[in-house]
This record gives sequence, structure tokens and C-alpha cells, in this order.
Amino acid sequence: MDEWILKRSKTVHDTAGREVRVLEDASAIEAGARFGCSVRAVYEAALNAGICPFRYIRNRETVSMEEQFQLVNSRVAVVGSGGLGGSALLLLARMGIGYLVVVDPDRFDETNLNRQALSSVPDLGQPKCEVAARVLENVNPGVDVQVHQDRMDRTNAEEILAGSNVIVDALDNVPDRFSIQAAARSLKIPLVHGAVAGFEGQLMTIFPEDTGFSLLYGTGHEERHPEKSPEALLGVPAVTPSFVATLQVMEVVKILLNRGTPLRNLMVHVDLEAGEMNRFTFQ
Repeated sequence: MDEWILKRSKTVHDTAGREVRVLEDASAIEAGARFGCSVRAVYEAALNAGICPFRYIRNRETVSMEEQFQLVNSRVAVVGSGGLGGSALLLLARMGIGYLVVVDPDRFDETNLNRQALSSVPDLGQPKCEVAARVLENVNPGVDVQVHQDRMDRTNAEEILAGSNVIVDALDNVPDRFSIQAAARSLKIPLVHGAVAGFEGQLMTIFPEDTGFSLLYGTGHEERHPEKSPEALLGVPAVTPSFVATLQVMEVVKILLNRGTPLRNLMVHVDLEAGEMNRFTFQ
């Protein structure tokens, strides 16, 4: 396959006029069919040979070829594929994360259309995770997607999340967050938390050894009344989950590539209406 990829690759010039050897999507898809492998595996082979998948040419000067190879070989689990999760999944796929695990028991309904990036009128009534798999395949055929149409709890979390490099919390309730945190600690996997309500949101990255959700929610294990949640009381307009999901995906990239400083042991609070972003540390 390597020789075939080399023959099908070509030299182009990027927006700065630099020569780059690239492999176009059509050739990657053909290679996958010819050699009986996934398009993700074709991207991996191309990057290993110093050939940039053409779709990633605009990543190249910010994310090196070696880092893009790391992303193609990374697995990220997104728990929830609604407001936060749908936006996060699209961004992760476009960044080139090679394996995505999607967990969501729900189906799309009309109230999701205002904010959930994966929802559309033709897909109302369809399982969110199955729609996610179809949409992501069209966005980036080089992503292998695994779906679980299940509510994650303490009985199944470790089995579903095992093998992931990072977990994204895109849930809408506190007890389930503690369940995935417990699984993440047991599996020694970093967890990126996000939550939204109205024009406000929050973000925290939790490594297995960190204090985590108890800083935000106390014990947090009691079931709360859904109608009294911040999301229910304030609603969720489209801009808020989109913005917070972007911050979550940036945290994922920092963790996977060991770049920058993850937002550990602190909460970032954003108020889009006020145009403010603040950090709160915990003593």
C-alpha cells in the first residue's frame, strides 16, 4: 500500500507557496477499498511516509505532521452527542482524531434543533449516536466511529470507555458525571468537563489524580430534579454549547499532543453576553 500511496500522491503549494506532498481524499478512499482497510489506516500510512492528507494541509503549520499522526492514532470518547457533544464531535473529526466513541441513549426531537449541531429535520426521531456516525463519516471518512446507544452509568462505563485516551463530558446531569469520573479514574484517563446554561458555561479538565467534580458539586451523587437544573431554567441558545465545546476540544488536543497547559484544578467560567471569561481556582 505504501508504494501505491506514493504513486497517487502529488505535490501542491500551500497558501504560503510552500511545496507539500499530499494525498487527496478520493485516492485515500480508493486505497482503503483496494487494500481492504479503513481510510483512517490509509491516512496513517501516508503521514508515516511524510505525505499529508490533503484535508489536513491547513493544519500543517500549527499541528506538525508528527502531531497529526498522533491525532490519527488517538481515541476520544464523547459521552453525550447533543448540544456540547455534537459540536465537539464535529470539531474532533475535522481535527483528525482517528477513533471516536459516541455514547448517547436519546433520539433527536424538535426541541434539539435550536442548538444541537448534529440535529436536522429529516433526522427527528432517529438515535443521536447513529446520526452522529453517519454525519461524521461524511465530514471525515478517515475517522472510525463506534456508537453506544446506552445511558452510561457505573455498571457499563469502564467497559465503554476502556482504551480511550481522553473522555469528553457532554452530559446534562451531575450524578452521571460522577459515574464517568469514577470510570475515568479507574482507567487512568483524563476527562474534559463542560456544562452550559443560558449564555454561560463552564469548563474543567480532570486528570485521574485530581480532586475533580467534588470541587464543583460537592458529593453530587443525589438525583436532582431536571426541571430545576440551570439548563431547564435558563435554556440553552446555540452559541453557548458551540463555544464551550470548542474550548473542550482544545483541551483534548492539548492533552493528546502534550502542548500548552490543561485547565486542571480550576474552573473556567464564560459569560458570552458580558464577553467575559474568568478562572476560579480552588484552595
